[in-house]
Amino acid sequence: MYFDTHKLFHEQQPTNYQAVKFPYQHEVADDTKKHTQDPIVTGTSILGIRYKGGVMLCSDTLGSYGSLARFRSLNRIKQVGSYSLVAASGEYSDFQYIIDLLERQVVDKDYCADDNTEVPPNALYQYLVRIMYNRRNQFNPLWNSLVVAGYKNGKPFLGYTDLLGSNFIDETMATGYGAYLAKPILRKFVDEKGGVDNISEEEAKDLLEKCMKVLYYRDARSLNKMQLATVSDSGITISEPYSLPTEWTFKGF
Repeated sequence: MYFDTHKLFHEQQPTNYQAVKFPYQHEVADDTKKHTQDPIVTGTSILGIRYKGGVMLCSDTLGSYGSLARFRSLNRIKQVGSYSLVAASGEYSDFQYIIDLLERQVVDKDYCADDNTEVPPNALYQYLVRIMYNRRNQFNPLWNSLVVAGYKNGKPFLGYTDLLGSNFIDETMATGYGAYLAKPILRKFVDEKGGVDNISEEEAKDLLEKCMKVLYYRDARSLNKMQLATVSDSGITISEPYSLPTEWTFKGF
């Protein structure tokens, strides 16, 4: 059948443009609830390990805008209270929201209560697990993998939760690409030492730096500029960002 396309699209065009419906056009109501479902500025792996007398975390400082290495000085490890550290992979703005929420709901309430008690690391961790799981059930997840490290009353703590609300506690921790490349290195070292209680702080630092080098060589979203954080009886320390020495003259490169 022959159609006069000029007559169809020009001489007989409808006057009510709202009534025009094209094939496969999706109708979306104006009051539809919408959420951002894709992370924009993201950070990669977080690594953590327990050692004798404390817990240590490390991360690089890169914030990737898609595949662009856009922000090179992001701090992805934050102190929460006097006993806990929270670190995150994933969407950086969601991490900022989480830290602000913890400051308002946990730290400020402890301060206002003025009863000489603070939320311990394991309680802070369980609070975060509930937040992540609740947001997942609302189909509006916080796009992060979170690591909580703490030390109180001689008891170290290291836990993980993510955007699905999945959670577990372990002696070593790795998120992002580190879960594939760094986690085996961490576990092997712990086995060789006969447990985390036989690992010194200096050994833990050297091990994490080794893992960060491995990730820098193989993860396109990583950077050799990193931060270390420790929590122990002596308190919490977060280092200034520093660069790891790298070597690119290997024949294989």
